[in-house]
Amino acid sequence: ADYLDNGNNKMAIQQADKLLKKHKDLHCAKVLKAIGLQRTGKQDEAYALAQEVAALEPTDDNSLQALTILYREMHRPELVTKLYEAAVKKVPNSEEYHSHLFMAYARVGEYKKMQQAGMALYKIVPKNPYYFWSVMSLIMQSISAQDENLSKTMFLPLAERMVEKMVKEDKIEAEAEVELYYMILERLEKYKEALDVVRGKLGEKLTSELQSRENKCMAMYKKLCRWPECNALSRRLLLKNSDDWQFYITYFDSVFQLIDESWTPPPEEEHSLEGEVHYSVEQAVKFIEERITEESKNARPLRGPYLAKLELIRRLRYRGCNDEYKLGDPEELMFQYFKKFGDKPCCFTDLKVFVDLLPSSQYAKFISQLLEVIPLSAAAENKLALPADIKALQQHLCVVQLSRLLGIYHAMDKKEKLTVVQELMLRYRHGLEFGKSCLKTELQFSDYYCLLAVHLLLDLWLEGEEAAVWQCLTLLEEGLSHSPSNAQFKLLLIRIYCRLGAFEPVAELYSSLDAKHIQHDTIGYLLTRYAESLGHYTAASQSCNFALRFFHSNQKDTSEYIIQAYKYGAFEKIPEFIAFRNRLNSSLHFAQVRTERMLLDLLLEANISTSLEESIKSMSLSPEEDDIPWEDLRDNRDLTVLFNWDPKDRDISEEHRKLSLEEETMWLRIRSLTLRLVSGLPTLSHTIQPKNSEKTAENGVSSKIDTIRSLLQQLEAAVDSGKKFLEQKIQYPVLGPPPTRMAGFFSNGSCQCQTSLFYLVSDIYELDTNGLEDSAEIQERIGNSFKSLVERLTDLFNKCKGDLIEVRDGTLKTHPNLLENLVFFVETISIALWVSSYCDSVLRPFKSNLQKKKKKKKESSVAMPPVFTHFLDYVTELQTLTSNVIDHIKGLEMILTALKLEELSLKDTLLLQEEKKFTKTVQGKVQSSYHHSVQEIGELLKKRLDTIKKLKI
Repeated sequence: ADYLDNGNNKMAIQQADKLLKKHKDLHCAKVLKAIGLQRTGKQDEAYALAQEVAALEPTDDNSLQALTILYREMHRPELVTKLYEAAVKKVPNSEEYHSHLFMAYARVGEYKKMQQAGMALYKIVPKNPYYFWSVMSLIMQSISAQDENLSKTMFLPLAERMVEKMVKEDKIEAEAEVELYYMILERLEKYKEALDVVRGKLGEKLTSELQSRENKCMAMYKKLCRWPECNALSRRLLLKNSDDWQFYITYFDSVFQLIDESWTPPPEEEHSLEGEVHYSVEQAVKFIEERITEESKNARPLRGPYLAKLELIRRLRYRGCNDEYKLGDPEELMFQYFKKFGDKPCCFTDLKVFVDLLPSSQYAKFISQLLEVIPLSAAAENKLALPADIKALQQHLCVVQLSRLLGIYHAMDKKEKLTVVQELMLRYRHGLEFGKSCLKTELQFSDYYCLLAVHLLLDLWLEGEEAAVWQCLTLLEEGLSHSPSNAQFKLLLIRIYCRLGAFEPVAELYSSLDAKHIQHDTIGYLLTRYAESLGHYTAASQSCNFALRFFHSNQKDTSEYIIQAYKYGAFEKIPEFIAFRNRLNSSLHFAQVRTERMLLDLLLEANISTSLEESIKSMSLSPEEDDIPWEDLRDNRDLTVLFNWDPKDRDISEEHRKLSLEEETMWLRIRSLTLRLVSGLPTLSHTIQPKNSEKTAENGVSSKIDTIRSLLQQLEAAVDSGKKFLEQKIQYPVLGPPPTRMAGFFSNGSCQCQTSLFYLVSDIYELDTNGLEDSAEIQERIGNSFKSLVERLTDLFNKCKGDLIEVRDGTLKTHPNLLENLVFFVETISIALWVSSYCDSVLRPFKSNLQKKKKKKKESSVAMPPVFTHFLDYVTELQTLTSNVIDHIKGLEMILTALKLEELSLKDTLLLQEEKKFTKTVQGKVQSSYHHSVQEIGELLKKRLDTIKKLKI
């Protein structure tokens, strides 16, 4: 066991063998040997050994635990349940084995068996937790039941009765048990009963979370629409803590509900269960004013009451009755708020919510009013007035962010924007003085100046100013050198490099972000969208593996979390874990990465070291199977991960999100159908006795062609809806979701090429079943398909021609679409080769039969059917075309190597020495990345050329 712990598996196997020579029946040693075998990649031997021991149904602790470890490593948790089922039969009173059995069921989600195991445990050892494990398993059955009705009429009422029995017998001990009771009642929509539990004696046990009891009461009052109670409770809680924003919201919601219902308090008794109720605007205004008066006596200033006043104004305005309540002018209130909290980084986000209370005609005045109160000092005439300390810097930054939000920068012309960029960068560099003592992991105080400058330059770039994008990269690289852990700099660099078609620097930036856990799902798209499409195949493989590893390990991890939750009675967390697991299993990103990863593997593997058939087998791909949960796909991407300060009309909207999801799903459909069509090719290449139809049906091959034909129809439909979608010409904001590769796929002609290749498969199959006689028509059709395919592929190649980087008026212009087209060309030519090799496998037997006939008849005049010449011409043309593309790529490589970017006279004398250094770095990175892409694409094409040369029948 020590050897195993230290990872010395070979020694472990040797030691186990030694022991087994002496004691043949030492079960535990056998299992330890099996673990060693499993870890050295000998899965089958390990499994056989384990089954030998398991068949004896061991009951000793060591063997059971060792087998559990082994089965887990084999990802076969269902075998653990079998083990303990047997052990429990033999030792029926063992608390330990019963609880192991319960946990084993929990790992595989066998809720019904968990319920029974829990009760069996409780019978042996009547401890509360075991009883409630059983109750929780009923709730799990209700959550996982497909039939809503079943869970409401059977599982939940049964769980409710089980808890009531304990309540009546006064056996409730722990907080978790009360939580569970509340959970059941809430799911049964018995809100009144749930409220009584929380308010009653049992509710006193709810102590682990702050205000746990009040929050649960509030939730039930809301469900029951008991607005007087909502109001009184939130009022009471605000008296305790006047900074708790959620209670302000409930307080306002309830006041206005009560006003709309014209509620008045009952004459004699209490206002409500929770005490006094406010039911008029006057009371609300007075209450908020009192909170502010109270706050001013406080040693530490609180933001809540001031923001609550703005919130109240907003609501009154919305109802068209603000003026009569003399709450003050929002502009003045925001100004006062800024004076109080402007040096806090949260000031901007606080005010952002309320800027729509300002009339747009007042924007400029408002900004200059704020600027007047910031202590800035100019060193000399005509010099920029700069802040003397961090406080003043924070205040100034807040104003700059507000200026951007109010659209003041957007309205400027090009020259003004460039002046602002310069000013912001001066302020950024000056601000670095305040951060000299910052650690590497801390951000510089003035980083936002740099980000805002980049945003202005991005505006200019979108307006067609090519040089601006290089300056963006330059400034961001400079920012990153001072603030190496600033994620915003990195994310923005990733987006811009990708837009320019340079993937090489991105991989490194992404890994330095050190994405944790769920972030592989929420921001992984930034990486996986571009890796393959820019020709970095190796990096694409790695980034897919990286993402998939997270999704696969999550399956395992979640069941561990669930087990811990049972052990510690954190029952309310269990449904959350299940929801989390479902969220990841139906993640759009997960489905995309799976599909692209398999396509990529086929591209890189098939026809080189292994045949297409073997590759498909090793991925256990089958054309009939669709493992994507189309109905439940969830878009978990974080599309707002990049900060921005744009006004609403330029920001990413709900509409953009919806459209982006629609586009991603369409593209995924096209990709997954392509993958399934490719995986169907090897299933067709069985030699079929021509004209012998009974034989074909037996073979099951004829059904395979039907599968392919039906997939092809689906692909056509998916392509049609994709084209319709693109007609809308949607423009996402530059920092919004990146568009898919769909538009390029259609416009460069890959789509038409790929679809016609799959149609060709259908024709060749027909030729195969009909034989060569009387098939002149099919042969001609195939001949024409070959011709038009070569034309289309040549067209596609023409769309790959041109320089990747050109120098225009001293500025660099990049053409990343040429790279994307080349990548599509490689993919399309690969599909063409897979289809050709199917064609080859059909024509070869025909040819050898003809040659046999020729020999028999001893005459030289047996005419060769035209399809052979068609195929030979086609293969020759493919070979020529591929050689031409390879030459073109060599040319690109030479140009990229010879391109001396340093000599670009950086005309803008505005650039400082510092910036020139970074500009050089940036241009070098793009150049090197292109070079890398072109090399990888070239390598792959050379391998394809070798394959073509083998296709001479």
